[in-house]
Amino acid sequence: MTAPFYLIRIASIDTSASIGIHGFEQAARQKLLVSVVLLLDLPQPGGEKGGDQIASVQDYDFVREGVLKLVSGGHFNLQETLCSAILDLCLAQKGVLGAVVQTDKPDVYPGVAAVACRMARMSSRLSDFPWWTIDV
Repeated sequence: MTAPFYLIRIASIDTSASIGIHGFEQAARQKLLVSVVLLLDLPQPGGEKGGDQIASVQDYDFVREGVLKLVSGGHFNLQETLCSAILDLCLAQKGVLGAVVQTDKPDVYPGVAAVACRMARMSSRLSDFPWWTIDV
């Protein structure tokens, strides 16, 4: 049985990335959508309003800011490399038990919604959790 936790979903951070191995991908930035699900320790009760205080939960601003900084910082050949870097960012935060990251390149092929990569990393507390069932 896995430990109790809750989820925060940051969906479709819209950015422009230098990503890909082909010459045309390296010649121009392309639209990239990044979605992240954080699996977090349950909020800690406290204060006169109970757990209804920002200090009792994860401040998730770091996800959007971190993703935008990573994407603007240089070229990624592979979506897998970017997903892994975003997972590193997420799991470095206190209280994050795991994360699922998906990148979508919507303009790769005509008639195709997107080419996506989805990766996850879990702490030992959630090692048995079926992360692939999470809607990213």
